[in-house]
Amino acid sequence: MVTYREPPRTGLGTASLVLGICSLLAGWTFVAPIVGLCLGIASRSREPAARGRAGWGILLNLVAVAVWILLLVLLLVGGAFAVWTGATQGS
Repeated sequence: MVTYREPPRTGLGTASLVLGICSLLAGWTFVAPIVGLCLGIASRSREPAARGRAGWGILLNLVAVAVWILLLVLLLVGGAFAVWTGATQGS
């Protein structure tokens, strides 16, 4: 009798890693790193064979989210500074 073992599932971890790489290299929107982060966290608990890929995916997606947040903060601060300096120069 031959028994077949099902190969370990690694789809969530792989998807998280791919989204993390693409988010950093291609500058994908803010949504892709969030989805990749969720997939990586889900993979860490469900797919023991993909722990490494999920860990790297989580890290890369966190970096991508941090970059987006930093850009948003810089944009808001720059806009506020431009409004403030424009208001003081106009008076």
